[in-house]
Amino acid sequence: MRNKKKHKEKQRGRQKESPKVKESRIITGKVDMKSSGTAYIISPESEHDVFISKEKTNNALHGDIVKVAIKESSRHTRPEGRIISVVSREKTSYSGTIALSKAYAFVTPDNAKMPTDIFIPLDKINNAKDGQKVIVTITGWESGEKNPTGEITHVLGTPGEHFAEINSIMEEFELAPNFPDYVEKSVESISRHISNDELKSRRDFRKITTFTIDPIDAKDFDDALSIKKLDNGNWEIGVHIADVSHYVTEGSIVDVEATERATSVYLVDRVIPMLPEALSNGTCSLNPNEDKLCFSAVFEITAEAEIINHWIGKTVINSCRRFNYEEVQEIIEEKKQDALSSEIFTLNDLSKRLRAERIRKGSIPFEKTETKFKLDEKGIPVDVFFVEANDAHELIEDFMLLANRTVAEIMGKIKNSVFVYRVHDVPDDEKLKKFSEFLSKSGIMRDFNKNKNLAASFNSLLKDARKKPYENIINLLAIRTMAKAFYTTKNIGHYGLGFQYYTHFTSPIRRYPDLLVHRILFDHIRNKQTPPDRTLLEERCKYCSEMERKAEQAERASVKFKQVQYMEMHREGIYDGAISGTTEYGLFVELKLNKCEGFVRARDIEDDYYYYDETTYCLRGKKTGKKFQLGQSVKVRVKKTDLIKKQIDFELVKPY
Repeated sequence: MRNKKKHKEKQRGRQKESPKVKESRIITGKVDMKSSGTAYIISPESEHDVFISKEKTNNALHGDIVKVAIKESSRHTRPEGRIISVVSREKTSYSGTIALSKAYAFVTPDNAKMPTDIFIPLDKINNAKDGQKVIVTITGWESGEKNPTGEITHVLGTPGEHFAEINSIMEEFELAPNFPDYVEKSVESISRHISNDELKSRRDFRKITTFTIDPIDAKDFDDALSIKKLDNGNWEIGVHIADVSHYVTEGSIVDVEATERATSVYLVDRVIPMLPEALSNGTCSLNPNEDKLCFSAVFEITAEAEIINHWIGKTVINSCRRFNYEEVQEIIEEKKQDALSSEIFTLNDLSKRLRAERIRKGSIPFEKTETKFKLDEKGIPVDVFFVEANDAHELIEDFMLLANRTVAEIMGKIKNSVFVYRVHDVPDDEKLKKFSEFLSKSGIMRDFNKNKNLAASFNSLLKDARKKPYENIINLLAIRTMAKAFYTTKNIGHYGLGFQYYTHFTSPIRRYPDLLVHRILFDHIRNKQTPPDRTLLEERCKYCSEMERKAEQAERASVKFKQVQYMEMHREGIYDGAISGTTEYGLFVELKLNKCEGFVRARDIEDDYYYYDETTYCLRGKKTGKKFQLGQSVKVRVKKTDLIKKQIDFELVKPY
């Protein structure tokens, strides 16, 4: 029940603490709150995450920095504790739905990690109406109170409507769609003029064939390729990257704002850019038929894609063409004649050779599929489609990887250098063991990693799974087995790519780490002797990694909302799907037509009582022995959609 009564110090039926348990030490850490109200504390001061029961969270919320007294007991391997105090709040504003009564109001937050409703006095509801989607700011939380107190700052509209839900997602993930006026004004003072002295200081590529290849709806072009046949028969390939660091200087007003944002965020209906539009789509963007400043990696490559040498430095280019991926793919697939078809064919051939060599050395090429929506003027999804990686995408990817790896290798081999690396650790042993067991028990691959060459085993698995019903599931589970890539000053290599050195150099318009890389690299080229402060740079790396995760979560939330909205409008009919997950409560099913995912509750499967068999990762019928397992094809119909929770419920269509 919602109330404002204080908890009693002693609760009836509460067990006494064992005399063997004592508080041994106090640590500081970050709260990872669960929807149940329990929490874990993540801290460098503890080898293991510290469990906090619901009654001992002491008004802490997800993401807060807190002080914790750890209780250690000989009977438990997992450390447990209680939160003593909140050092700092991660956030105080939440989106949610307001419920009004005669005496007060409550807001139920959308965020599943916010385990309590927020109490709102009636004089703080800001004219919100019962059931509306709102933004609430917490103004206080007295000790002993069950609920925090807050006030409504914005009314978003009716739950389930496009703009209300998208604004809610932006609030939940603290995304700022607009730039402050002082930042926009600062951009106006940045000159777009390129002086003669600046041109003379750069290598000039303006007369060399150069073009961009991007998504059809792209507005910011941060990379271009140039191609030139050398007298010795080799190719000179230039990877040209927008020189954002020339315009956004360290410590400037625009730089401080970009530091805070750290990344551009791509929601289903909009881009929330890292840089103001005048820079991202104008001054810095490599728009066609304009002189543009770049930071470039230029390679001499043989016809067999052997790298003879490279050059890294500042350049000026003039792109002669703006291609989209579809145009380039048509040239490649259909051998379509175009003024630049010969150059496209050459780049495609070189990229395939680079890719083959990379895979031979241990790179794992996961299949990539992006879900896209066609929206009407009200934001309603009228169609859903997919963007799958093709030759055109891979052409660009392979040359970007080459540039990123080369830059990282240059800096990584300098003694005592301080640099930003993009690293990817080896898979976790426990996750790998479970994945291997699943493959064996499901009959997909019984001898996974038999030769103890893990990268080769993954490549063999992914190759065998192509065009099979369980291909998407295998890709998904394989990715889940992997560690998360992140930014750091401590190089451990990139396992997934099979690179000893790797960084992000190629997208400074939309990723702040790339901008850091440009600055450090240019300091090296200019022989600047003082390296960056390692501690400060590591903190920036950590922050950028956190913001990247937040952006990914926001993007997924917006896609999920549109998927639920689309299925709500297409409830009729029977859909083919594949089981994408199993739990003790039921099955997750992904539709083959549009990749929308929903849940089938075990209790709704009528022909038997189904239980979760942990040994084979499936639901198994108690009487019949019939099983539902990952990757299995099923037919479903829509049972229920919930736009607020962004959830779809399916029911299986007989015969099962």
